[in-house]
Amino acid sequence: MPDVLRTTDHRPGPLPDRPWAMQQRWNDLLFAHWPMPAAAIAPTLPPDLVVDTFDGSAWLGVVPFGMDRIRIHGLPSVPGARSFPELNLRTYVRERGTNRAGVYFYSLDASNPLAVAVARAVFHLPYFWAKMQMQYGPETGRSRQIIYRSERLLGTSRAGFSAQYRGLGLMAQGPLEHFLTARYALYTADRRGTLLRGDIHHLPWPLERAEAEFERNDLPAAHGFTLPHCAPVLHYSRELMVYVWTLQHARPGRSFAQILPQAKAQPSPVGSPIAGSVSVQHP
Repeated sequence: MPDVLRTTDHRPGPLPDRPWAMQQRWNDLLFAHWPMPAAAIAPTLPPDLVVDTFDGSAWLGVVPFGMDRIRIHGLPSVPGARSFPELNLRTYVRERGTNRAGVYFYSLDASNPLAVAVARAVFHLPYFWAKMQMQYGPETGRSRQIIYRSERLLGTSRAGFSAQYRGLGLMAQGPLEHFLTARYALYTADRRGTLLRGDIHHLPWPLERAEAEFERNDLPAAHGFTLPHCAPVLHYSRELMVYVWTLQHARPGRSFAQILPQAKAQPSPVGSPIAGSVSVQHP
């Protein structure tokens, strides 16, 4: 068993009692987060998910990185998918009823069409094929500049992204960093609208302060979001090993199609898809 899987004290719960499905390493990752009104995020979520908030705000994240060391459990490395860029648009949620925290993805762009097809078929995640480049500029000490470009090739939600970023050294992490990155589950839906939950595992993120220049960032607008007029909260991480489990029904026997009309007919604040806010002072 890899050492990563032996270290679980930082998790909110134990690892699943079945083998992991896929191993990945995420490299040179930028977290760029914007605070958003919870009311802007809530209507975009499946009815069995509620917005998770920090200091009264929902958070929308744009996350570019490189991926390698990809392996399906029990098999060698995925052919043709040893290393490629990926770009995510995500927010943070809790499962209604259980209060389990997780990540909800609006889109995941990747440059490898095989990986996109497998992820869509097996994990039911909204992957898009994109033309992507991840290059490296001059390195100063431990810091190196990452030049990242992405242009979605297919689908109605055409979107481009272009940025340069770098890490600025390890930082002391606080409640906001924990809220944004200590997530060990993802949520999505299958073609029938059934809510699915996938467990993930990794060590705590080794986060650095970061700087970034955004030349283009169409992802939020492509999915109906208008970013606030403020600088994003930035974090960088050089690398992290990640293990992913197969998805399972989060709420067995229920589907979005079955409960969506009921959810729309409940305007009461008690039924509002906004979770309780964590209120912590932060710079």
